[in-house]
Amino acid sequence: MNRTIFLTGIVFGVLAVVLGAFGAHGLEELVDAEAIQTFETGVRYQMYHSLLLLVLGSTNRLPEQSKKSIYYLMVAGMVLFSFSIYLLSTNGLTSFDFKTLGFMTPVGGLLLISGWLLLGYRAHRHFS
Repeated sequence: MNRTIFLTGIVFGVLAVVLGAFGAHGLEELVDAEAIQTFETGVRYQMYHSLLLLVLGSTNRLPEQSKKSIYYLMVAGMVLFSFSIYLLSTNGLTSFDFKTLGFMTPVGGLLLISGWLLLGYRAHRHFS
């Protein structure tokens, strides 16, 4: 599982860099400054959580099952939070109204918060 967690962190990290570059250079002529700033929020949170996955996959201080639960919460949260932000900030570029998917952003945020809380709880339990 450590390898999967670590490699997922790498994939999401690379994707964050690519999407960040796209947001900084590819979107500037297509959407307004507020949409770019929103897009960058998604990139920033994706990178933060990619780094967390790299740390989680590198540590042997937590039991495997604990890491697995945290991993699933973080990945689901990243996908729902960051990717819904990407879609919402580029909404004007397609004929589909991504605002109908806007509920995914707070759900993703709750999953990310849950992952952090679970990490804290498991670390406290395991390190005490």
